[in-house]
Amino acid sequence: MTDRGLGPIGQLSRSVADIAAAEAWYRDVLGLPHLYTFGDLAFFDCAGVRLMLSAEPGESHSNIIYFRVSDIEASHADLMARGVVFLGAPHRIHRHADGTEEWMAFFSDNEGRPLALMNQQHPSA
Repeated sequence: MTDRGLGPIGQLSRSVADIAAAEAWYRDVLGLPHLYTFGDLAFFDCAGVRLMLSAEPGESHSNIIYFRVSDIEASHADLMARGVVFLGAPHRIHRHADGTEEWMAFFSDNEGRPLALMNQQHPSA
């Protein structure tokens, strides 16, 4: 990070209606490492980016959190085995001019808020 430039994203925030239920789901179903909880806030580690869940009953935001995975088919199968219901199978969203493909698979958290798996597949050399 430069003195004036932005560094990497350090934290994302998502509002939830029930902090205890959301904490259990993100920890037990998604398998995210739980960092700590205090009051109506629960924090998880997402490969170095902190995810903060904040209890705000009645709030509903439709922002999507995309989780980068190295093998989208394997991650999809693993989450399905843990009870996650996907809107469809992993599929290609876009192919760049260099042949790199963007793949995604969409699902919802325990409160119906959108989440997704994402993966870049590079062409074979």
